[in-house]
Amino acid sequence: MKPVIDILEERISAAMREVSDKGAPAIVRPTTDAKFGDYQANGVMGLAKKLKTNPRKLAEQVVEKLDISDICEPPEIASPGFINLRLKPQFLSKTLLEINTDKSHLGISRVDKPQRIVVDFSGPNIAKQMHVGHLRSTIIGDCICRVLEFLGHTVIRQNHIGDWGLQMGMVIYALDKYGNVPSSESGLLEWDQSLDLSTLEEYYRRVSADPDAKEPSRNRTVLLQSGDKVTLIKWRRAKQITLSECYKQYINLGVNLKEKHTRGESDYKDDLSDVISELNKKNLAKESNNATCVFPEGFKNKDGEPLPLIVQKSDGAYLYATTDLAAIRYRINELKADQIIYVTDARQQLHFDMVFAVADKAGWARREMLHHVTFGSVLGEDGKPLKTREGENVKLKDLLDEAIERAKSVVEEKNPDLSQDKKDQIARAVGIGAVKYADYLNNRTSDYVFSFDKMLAMDGNTAPYMQYAYARIKSIERKSQSKDVDIETELAGIKKLNLTKPDELDLAKHLVRYGEVIESSAVDYRPNYLTSYLYELAQKFSGFYTNCPVLKAEPAKRPTRLLLCDLTARTIEHGLNNLLGIEVVEQM
Repeated sequence: MKPVIDILEERISAAMREVSDKGAPAIVRPTTDAKFGDYQANGVMGLAKKLKTNPRKLAEQVVEKLDISDICEPPEIASPGFINLRLKPQFLSKTLLEINTDKSHLGISRVDKPQRIVVDFSGPNIAKQMHVGHLRSTIIGDCICRVLEFLGHTVIRQNHIGDWGLQMGMVIYALDKYGNVPSSESGLLEWDQSLDLSTLEEYYRRVSADPDAKEPSRNRTVLLQSGDKVTLIKWRRAKQITLSECYKQYINLGVNLKEKHTRGESDYKDDLSDVISELNKKNLAKESNNATCVFPEGFKNKDGEPLPLIVQKSDGAYLYATTDLAAIRYRINELKADQIIYVTDARQQLHFDMVFAVADKAGWARREMLHHVTFGSVLGEDGKPLKTREGENVKLKDLLDEAIERAKSVVEEKNPDLSQDKKDQIARAVGIGAVKYADYLNNRTSDYVFSFDKMLAMDGNTAPYMQYAYARIKSIERKSQSKDVDIETELAGIKKLNLTKPDELDLAKHLVRYGEVIESSAVDYRPNYLTSYLYELAQKFSGFYTNCPVLKAEPAKRPTRLLLCDLTARTIEHGLNNLLGIEVVEQM
């Protein structure tokens, strides 16, 4: 079932083409004020400007050609040429019944032409624990994957990790210096499995601060990249320790990233010379200060000089850009990607703009196939990037553990009679959900201030409020049993809804908009469209529930109201659980 807004766009655009062969989009948008109706078409203004005619008269001509009587009341024209549209209760009834029969997809159509889409996100660092800076890429990337998959695309997750180069030489040297690592290959195979990530990170931190570590670290890098067996065993162990801890945090966050999705820089090591060779053959690579560079058009430094993308240093070493170009070739040629999405912080904007420009110029991927989805920073209450009192990045594990601990007090306050196991389960759902939801509800390109007090609040646009709204609806089902109301019997065979009260209509109209919000979220890669919709849905349900009795409703009304309750619960559950990766709970 197509979103209503798309159907209106098609029909009004067709009517505009009948009036003038110049044509123009209808530009249908939801109204910001209900007194003007539910949707408004603004495209007549642009067409009138093209035709140099009176927009109101043109709107009248368009309305004469327009047939949307199966969806809307007669259109209203507002000065200077807007077309206001109001959905019919009959259309709402028919649509909600269609949604009700589609248990898994809520009546939302899959895309006509599904694509293979690679989404590159998370990217933790080897020998370091994930910190709060990894939160946004990880959960925003996961949400994008979920939305695209729901719409029918084939999504290929890629967790691109930096596991090759000088950083890895430093990690290996750190193990050699502080880790009591056996020197022989046979000894390494029996190597102590108790080494954990926090210890490895401490070793790495010491080496990073040691000015005498540069040369031995370079030596280890050479050994690694030349395939030395003993060095490779240490390298694999450092990766294993790091990634096993990362996978635990992905499970904790409810994020679908597994070992099969992880592909590091090392996986492209044999392709890097080919990248340089192709750039040379295509006359794109130039030597500058003894380094191999590409100068994509339109990029200049602060002095107005062409800005280089360095792909090979004077000593023959490759850079991040080289690996990113190799990854694009692999994703297009091997994974057969139609689109590639990169989810990183905004500071990497220039890097990816230049990499995309070079990939396009080299013929490896068209520029329109490559998308950089950026996001802002997580700030402390002082307005600065969130850090511990010691000035270190806040560990993601510590952040999530504290969220769960704080959520326990919310659960205790709301339902102290629950069993301890149930309280723990709900506290985990509420705590993790609060962290994720607070991130999602912001425009992803903006910085936001992290506040446990705000994100765990039971009122306002928060995960606990949404989870409580869902639990409240489920409680209606439980109450129905004590009042001898069989919901399944009430809803069985329902053919028509009785929508007459303003709050019923308001809730019904919002429910049928879910598909268009998902569509917009997918186009703009913005989870905040979903959180805004779900919060408004919960508010509209609250108004409906206050003013429209459900279980005590008269027999002619009760099935309609029970169905509105059920569809609201299913929509909240789908939005939170399926798209945002946030658990719902039936009791709080």
